[in-house]
Amino acid sequence: MFSKVARNSSKFISARKFSAEQMEKTAFYDLHLSLGGKIVPFAGYSLPVQYEGLGVLKEHVHTRSETGASLFDVSHMGQIKWHGKDALAFVEKMVVGDIASLKVGEAKLSLVMNEQGTIMDDTVICNAGDHLYMVVNGACKWKDMDHFKQYMKSTGMDVQMEYLGDQQLLALQGKGAVNVVRKLAPTVDFAKLNFMSGLTATVAGIPDCRITRCGYTGEDGFEISVAYNRAVELANALLEFPEVKPAGLGARDSLRLEAGLCLYGNDLDETINPVEAALTWTIGGPKSRRRLEQGFLGAEKFLEKDGKLKAQAKKRVGIAGMKAPARGHTEVFSEDGSKKIGEITSGGFGPTLGKPCAMGYVETAHSKDGTVVQLNVRGKLIPAQITKTPFVETSYYKPV
Repeated sequence: MFSKVARNSSKFISARKFSAEQMEKTAFYDLHLSLGGKIVPFAGYSLPVQYEGLGVLKEHVHTRSETGASLFDVSHMGQIKWHGKDALAFVEKMVVGDIASLKVGEAKLSLVMNEQGTIMDDTVICNAGDHLYMVVNGACKWKDMDHFKQYMKSTGMDVQMEYLGDQQLLALQGKGAVNVVRKLAPTVDFAKLNFMSGLTATVAGIPDCRITRCGYTGEDGFEISVAYNRAVELANALLEFPEVKPAGLGARDSLRLEAGLCLYGNDLDETINPVEAALTWTIGGPKSRRRLEQGFLGAEKFLEKDGKLKAQAKKRVGIAGMKAPARGHTEVFSEDGSKKIGEITSGGFGPTLGKPCAMGYVETAHSKDGTVVQLNVRGKLIPAQITKTPFVETSYYKPV
């Protein structure tokens, strides 16, 4: 889950508008500077894009290494607790996923919807027992909460939204992450903590940390929610391990692209529905409860009454095979170059893949795997192919 503030940031942030002078700082700001972080504005916060002596490429490669782990500051993201008798019913009205089926500790990726049937945000929601724990994108959190408040008022449901503004969030990503966190949280049985599940535990002597086995890199890893006044203490404890290195926004973007994961503001926005985005798996299969019962905002816009998907004019696809990187807004043409059929939404060089890769939307008739297309890169058409994602093999934890 990752978001970008678009050029017209008011499209994504309704409650607050930021200038360079108004950027908020996370608890780790001074630590970033001491580690050589190059600070840039992102989602209303001052965050590191890369670190001196490392850089995007080295940070990316370290995250994918066999024993390494990279530490990302993702405290700009919005953390929310949902309480009340109707909390579950309300959240299921707001998102597409089957949240009711989650057992205590289980989590899933879902989509926040509007009445037009398009995507307001992507989110991870966990059944935390006495409440639902939700994490939304930093660039979207204020408009998301305004949206939630509107429906809390109009529905009159017994539900309370608690924004955890003082909680910070660290993401430790990579195959070496589990060995580090295991030593700092010895009471947790990590062999039984599956990917997309979480719990509350003491980490590095800090009580009440929320550990979720998830991330947005394609690797095994954890997001750890920690109180603001203990946050730097936790980061330092993690960085004491030689296999842990800091990483910034640049590496997080190249990692998620290789993993075929969407960036909100690029690959998803309020003009795109789940069918077009190839994200109907977040709703469930053809006979699943949410496909049949629906009940979430805008369902009728892209689902038939029997749960079948309505035909769409375009579809999100992976694109590879080009000799040069194709960035966002690159035009996609048919094989003979006679017709524009779509546009790249995310693209660049994949360090692990060893070649360029991209995602974008093309006309559905041209979306089949293996279809040859032409990309308009700096005024010259270069051939490429529609391909499945992810571009590299993922390493999400699977119990033996």
